[in-house]
Amino acid sequence: MSSLAEPFTVSFVLRALIGGVLLSVVCALVGVWVIARGMTFLGEAMSHGMLPGVAVASILGGNLVAGAAVSALAMSAGVNALRGSREFGRDTSIGLLFVGMLSIGVIVVSHSRSFATDLTAFLFGDVLAVDRSDLLLLALTGAAMAAVSTVFHRHFLALTFDPRKARTLGLRPDLSNAVMMILLTVAMAVAFSVVGTLLAFGMLIAPSAAAMLVARRIPAVMLTSFTFGSLATVTGLWISWFAATAAGATIAAVAVLLFFAVLAARRLTTAVLLRSGRAAA
Repeated sequence: MSSLAEPFTVSFVLRALIGGVLLSVVCALVGVWVIARGMTFLGEAMSHGMLPGVAVASILGGNLVAGAAVSALAMSAGVNALRGSREFGRDTSIGLLFVGMLSIGVIVVSHSRSFATDLTAFLFGDVLAVDRSDLLLLALTGAAMAAVSTVFHRHFLALTFDPRKARTLGLRPDLSNAVMMILLTVAMAVAFSVVGTLLAFGMLIAPSAAAMLVARRIPAVMLTSFTFGSLATVTGLWISWFAATAAGATIAAVAVLLFFAVLAARRLTTAVLLRSGRAAA
C-alpha cells in the first residue's frame, strides 16, 4: 500500500493533485451547463481561440491567464453578437470566429522566435508545475464561480430548458446568457494554465458528460462531475508516475475513459433490465 501512495508523497505531485481537484470544481460548475445547452463546440472553439491573447501576453511579458481571458471574452462577445443572425447559424459564426482567432494567434506566434516552448505549454500544459499561486487562483476562481452559480441557478435553469418562459418570468435570459459565457471564459482561461487548452477542454466536458448519464438534477450532476474529475486526477497522476507518461494528458485520457466506462455500464444495465422485464412478462 505504501508503494501505491508513493507518488502523492512528492510535493509537486501533491500540488498537482490539489490543483486537479480544484480544477474539477471549476469545470463541474460550468461543464454541466455547457453540455445541457449544447455549447460543446463553443467550449472547444474557445479553448483554441485563446491563443492570440496568450501569444501577445507572452511576447509582452504579461500575465498569460489575463491574456487568455481577454481573447476568450472577445470571442464570446463575437458569438453573442452574431448568434441572432438570419444569414447563417450559430455553429457557423462559432466556426468562423474559431478559425479567425486561431489564425491571428498563429500569425503572432510566427513573428516570435521565443514562443515555441510556450506554445507547447499552451497546448498541453504541465500540471506537475502547478505552484501555490496557481492553487490560490483555482481556489478563488472556484469560490467565485460557486457563488455566481448559486445566485443565478434559477436563471440558468430557465435559460437552458425554456428561454421563453425565462423571459416571461422576468429572469432576463440575455443577462443570464452573458453571465454564463463569462463563467465559461473564466473557467477555460484558468484551466488552460493548469493542463493546457486541449486538455482543459477534455476536463470541462468528459466528467460532466459522464455525470449526466447517472444523475438528473443539476446540483447532483455537478457533484457527480466533480467526483469523476477528481477520480480522473488521482488515477491519471498515479498512472503517469508509474508509466512515465505526460501527467496532464493522462488525466484527460482517464476522464474520457471514465465517460465511456459509465456509458457502457449504463447500456449494460438498461439491457439487463429490459431482459428482466421481458422475462417477467
